[in-house]
Amino acid sequence: MTTLRKDFLWGGAVAANQIEGAWDADGKGPSVADMCTAGNADTPKRVTTVIEPGVRYPSHEAVDFYHHYEEDIALLAEMGFKVFRTSINWTRIFPTGMETVPNEAGLAFYDRVFDCLNRHGIEPLITLSHYEMPYALVESYNGWESRAVIDHFMRYVKTVFDRYQGKVKYWLTFNEINAGTMPMGAVLSTGTIRGYTGPVTAVPDDPGSRYQALHHMFLASAEAVSLAHAHYPDYRVGNMICFVPAYPMTCDPADILAAEEQMREFNWYAADVQVRGEYPAFAEKLLRDKGVVLRTEPEDAEILKSGTVDFFTFSYYMSTCVSAKADDKTAAGNLIRGEKNPYLSASDWGWQIDPMGLKYSLDAITDRYRIPVMVVENGLGARDVVEADGSIRDEARIAYLRAHIEAIKDAAADGADILGYTPWGCIDLVSASTGEMAKRYGFIYVNKQDDGSGDMSRSKKASFDWYKKVIASNGEDLD
Repeated sequence: MTTLRKDFLWGGAVAANQIEGAWDADGKGPSVADMCTAGNADTPKRVTTVIEPGVRYPSHEAVDFYHHYEEDIALLAEMGFKVFRTSINWTRIFPTGMETVPNEAGLAFYDRVFDCLNRHGIEPLITLSHYEMPYALVESYNGWESRAVIDHFMRYVKTVFDRYQGKVKYWLTFNEINAGTMPMGAVLSTGTIRGYTGPVTAVPDDPGSRYQALHHMFLASAEAVSLAHAHYPDYRVGNMICFVPAYPMTCDPADILAAEEQMREFNWYAADVQVRGEYPAFAEKLLRDKGVVLRTEPEDAEILKSGTVDFFTFSYYMSTCVSAKADDKTAAGNLIRGEKNPYLSASDWGWQIDPMGLKYSLDAITDRYRIPVMVVENGLGARDVVEADGSIRDEARIAYLRAHIEAIKDAAADGADILGYTPWGCIDLVSASTGEMAKRYGFIYVNKQDDGSGDMSRSKKASFDWYKKVIASNGEDLD
């Protein structure tokens, strides 16, 4: 008998800036993602302050979901999707983030998308801010470093909460909000990059700016949750954490403590605020050691306490090994500091493959918070090969997903209340980390290449029919 809930939400996940394209269509303004150039595994993408002539900006066209959404959603329905996680591009609704009247054309586009999903019986799971901050807010405020951005965000939140009543039930506030604890998060998440042009991996680090921005994002998230609870009783609002479990490199007690310190800083710092409504006990020392003094207001503690999330969601791609002896060394492919685990294999991009780490993560989150949890990103970025007959035999992806679904079932047997599973990039999309198409995740192949060529046609990979069978059997048939 299956260990998963009968109403388990099987589906997939994408982000607006990585699939939609139409970056300046129908009144849309530029987001931070639109100011990022193409890159690859060897050359990091850059962020620019202006659109440079003759340079490729992959989000500008992406895979043109803006004009292909009906075709794409029909394919998701054919697989049997119960839920589809995507995001709203903030700048489709408020082009600079600072307008007081929303852009009707942007609102109407998401009406069409959500109506299409609803017709196919697919529940939308909508992220309010998925690495899509209006670039004008970077220029005016240095992103989330300014408390003034909270009001602009809440105007946007109230607008979409009002508009999509009866169409959307499940919401997430900020994608991978804990990205703000690492320097690259200044580009992806906090927007604290005013005036910076250069590689996203070399942003001058200012922990004070990043952690202040995170504080304002925590407040904004809590205010969004409180707004939903007060005025939209059918809504359920979750957080979203990039969860990377840290293992000690050896049984040296110093390594064990170093791994625990990384778990606290990267995984638990943000999650504790959003789930428990207060900063964890270790926060004061963590900030002090970084030389950070947060600017707060007397009402902040009550705002955070009143706006705790209804369920916990996270992305899971890898684990990492931490050594107290390492000099801040990071193995190639690791998202955060850590050495290569000799017991694990890795993807073509160096991301270590650790299905057992997903069970560990689900167990740890459940033990700490005791609220429903959902895996809203997980997947294998790989170089897919289109055979002469047009087939795409992505057996490695199937093996990867099979092992991770087994881990989810094991965690459910342990007692984790798991709401669903939405593997990342169910439709091929632009990679957020490298800005390339070659790093493909999808069940659906999109004929779009890194040089800009391709006719945008969609085709099914072998994993498409495999995942259809998984969904139909509620995770029992994984062969």
